[in-house]
Amino acid sequence: MAKLDESLLCDLPPFCLLERAQIREILEAAVSRRYEAGTSIFEEGAQADRFFLLLDGYLRVVRTTPGGDQIIVLHISPGQLFGIAPALQRETYPAASVAAVESLALSWPVRLWPEFTAKYPGFATESYKTVGQRLGQIQETLTEMATQAVEKRVACALLRMVNQSGRKTEAGIEIAFPITRQNISDMTGTTLHTVSRLLSAWQKAGIVESTRKHVTVTDPHALVLLSELDP
Repeated sequence: MAKLDESLLCDLPPFCLLERAQIREILEAAVSRRYEAGTSIFEEGAQADRFFLLLDGYLRVVRTTPGGDQIIVLHISPGQLFGIAPALQRETYPAASVAAVESLALSWPVRLWPEFTAKYPGFATESYKTVGQRLGQIQETLTEMATQAVEKRVACALLRMVNQSGRKTEAGIEIAFPITRQNISDMTGTTLHTVSRLLSAWQKAGIVESTRKHVTVTDPHALVLLSELDP
């Protein structure tokens, strides 16, 4: 990884407390790989042999329920660590990771995790902060699925994606990665028919614009109100 300038990573959470020389040491142990959209980077339950940092693209984190259903529990944005099973004291990956778009990631063998966290305290501090945030996001999603009405769940899911990756367009705020109605169904524990019905109604109301793989929020305030509806 000698060609990657460490200055590009200085502001990213795992590295923001490190000196440039320390970042260079970490990069020299990394392997870079590009993943096509739809590629599974690792499967749930697989042996955790590497941990990763997403440089470009977006990933979906997918869990399988005891009943065999797949749930998208969160998305990973550029600059975030993922596949950090050793931070959870696990030898296997707790979820699958799938490229939502063409993505580029660095990775390191898990045997380096104890060395990195011991040698670079800033790396450890920021990495475990990421773990806490990630677990909180997953818990929030699962709580919504168990306790909230479908309309509120779908509104909350769209808002999370807008806050994470939204980019302004003439029409409104577009979710930056491809998102299908089936994906939203998998995120909210509801049926494809229900998601389609809601998005169609919201489109007629001027709240969203939904095409085959893209969603644009045209009235963010209205969507926020939907996410705050009492049961």
